[in-house]
Amino acid sequence: MQRVVKPKTQRGKRALAQREPKLVEEVKTAMFIRGGNTSEMITRILKEFNMLRKPHAVMFQKKNMLRPFEDQTQLEFFSNKNDASLFLFGSHSKKRPHNLVMGRLFNHLILDMIELGVDNFKSMYEFQNKKCTMGTKPCLIFTGEMFDTELEYKRLKSLFIDFFRGPVVKNVRLAGLEHILSFSAVNGQIHIRSYRGLLKKSGTKIPRVELEEIGPSLDLTMRRTHLASQDLFKRALKIPKALKPKKKKNISHDVFGTQHGRVHMESQDLGQLQTRKMKALKRKGKQENEEKEKESPKKARTDDDDASNEDSS
Repeated sequence: MQRVVKPKTQRGKRALAQREPKLVEEVKTAMFIRGGNTSEMITRILKEFNMLRKPHAVMFQKKNMLRPFEDQTQLEFFSNKNDASLFLFGSHSKKRPHNLVMGRLFNHLILDMIELGVDNFKSMYEFQNKKCTMGTKPCLIFTGEMFDTELEYKRLKSLFIDFFRGPVVKNVRLAGLEHILSFSAVNGQIHIRSYRGLLKKSGTKIPRVELEEIGPSLDLTMRRTHLASQDLFKRALKIPKALKPKKKKNISHDVFGTQHGRVHMESQDLGQLQTRKMKALKRKGKQENEEKEKESPKKARTDDDDASNEDSS
């Protein structure tokens, strides 16, 4: 039986309430974990990716003897403890030099894991220029047919989007598109480049955009993969009923996207139809006619009385 943890303080209650499932989840937290043996290159990659993910990131300072593809219990424990659903694990060995394992979890259980080997790396500090501010939402660009055709590269693209997209916003101003991340799949390699967008004068309302590379720059090769089954993946993508748009009745769309609607109306009495208020179109009501008929005999009597009075005089 699972042990039910009951909070004893208000702080504990708030912490448990924050971890409860929500209709609209907050930005995912990423863990950056160093393995038992890491190279200088892998350590720098973890630190610089941590800077790109801040403030939604947790950097582990101590080394951890982990083997994600063989034993996943410790990763799931770290996820539950830090309330994080993304991780990047770095290690280095003779069999797998300069190794990165990128993955995500669903309900604190491993969903997808992809092992990547680093072939080339250039640090952001090797580019002597101005960097983007921390917490900037990046613009993600994917090029390459493999991201749309092969299953492993499709999941890798989805994993990159989860890892780098940042908070979800409705509108983005043009000046806010400052950071651009480019992912290219060419000849079995994944090239990651980071740029800063510069808005120059063009003589028109639309500015001229130039890209300046700011780093980090990586060339990766895919090694091992651990992908979730289709059923589990669909379950992870399930949208709550409260967030689904309600279907509108009697509305359809044609091939060209034109909206057609069907309106149901009751039978109308045209006699009560209100027309424009003009003297020529005014109708005399039944009550007015009846009142005039009642008044007409009275007027005839008064005229006869006046005539008889004149004769007597």
